[in-house]
Amino acid sequence: MDFIDLKLASIWDKVRAGERLTFEDGMVLYASHDLSGVGRMADFVRRKRHGNVAYYVYNQHVNYTNVCSNRCTFCAFATDEGTGHAYTWSIEEVKSRLRERMDEPVREIHMVGGLNKNLDFDYFTGLLKAIAEVRPEATIKAFTAVEIDYLSRLSGLSLAETVAELKQAGLAMMPGGGAEVMSERVHEALFPKKIGKDRWLEVMETVHDAGIPTNATMLYGHIETLEERVAHLMTLRDLQDRTGGFSSFIPLAFHSKNTQLSHLPPTTGVDDLKNVAVARLMLDNFDHIKAYWVMIGEKMAQVALSFGADDLDGTIIEERITHTAGATSAKGLTRAEMFAMIRGAGFEPVERDSFYNHIS
Repeated sequence: MDFIDLKLASIWDKVRAGERLTFEDGMVLYASHDLSGVGRMADFVRRKRHGNVAYYVYNQHVNYTNVCSNRCTFCAFATDEGTGHAYTWSIEEVKSRLRERMDEPVREIHMVGGLNKNLDFDYFTGLLKAIAEVRPEATIKAFTAVEIDYLSRLSGLSLAETVAELKQAGLAMMPGGGAEVMSERVHEALFPKKIGKDRWLEVMETVHDAGIPTNATMLYGHIETLEERVAHLMTLRDLQDRTGGFSSFIPLAFHSKNTQLSHLPPTTGVDDLKNVAVARLMLDNFDHIKAYWVMIGEKMAQVALSFGADDLDGTIIEERITHTAGATSAKGLTRAEMFAMIRGAGFEPVERDSFYNHIS
């Protein structure tokens, strides 16, 4: 393989040999102007693992409240109780929203929300039980590590006890949000009330030990440095070595509209593709890398399938959080649209469940 950036040649030797990349290698990849070279290496790894297959899931999002006490600087979704656009859905309202889609083959319920002090622990276990009642065939993927930490404090239970209670109520998987970028500098500047790196890792390890798989994410395109991005990826890789509990990694492109960081420009297509490709190369112990079409757009997500991604997430059905921050992608896609996106990019569409079992 020939490269415009000759510094990539030694990394390519490691990639072909299946050797683990170093922090310094990650920095070279992020700093390189040879996007196609980085992408071709990532595509090599992706095809070695998954061939020409690209996955999607028929899923529905449930954001049960936007009232949140953390009020992170980068968040456009959260608000205070009593504002004109604040909302909290009752358990019956959530059930009603699920029943509206009962004619659709939803395989996964993705549920996250704010830290609303007006809700008790029974509300959350009740939510899980209600979803399992209405959608017994769907996997419940719910609560970030931030929410799990909050629920532990709310219930007075240990982390392990909290996770056990939620699992018994129906929690089967967790999304990967909440860590954003694992940097104390970024934490203090953008989300000081949210749990930090050590607690996020502790929650995830506890969840993995309980037999609940999770995703992992990284929010990029705000004030983080390339060094902080690479350190974040390596921290995730280290935890995956210990637990094996991460199902996939999802780079999340920051959207600044309606946030306190609205002066920041949107991420570029080059950066979006670079984050997918670098993740595929650095995270050698992660099976799946997602191109989250909600955040980078449908067309860029198609291209990302040739830059290391093997999964486009899913149909979504009424995404709220990113669109509150100005996302221009659709709020949901049909199964036919997901199929066409993948086939149009030159890949074989495979509908999956939450655990990457193929849906016949």
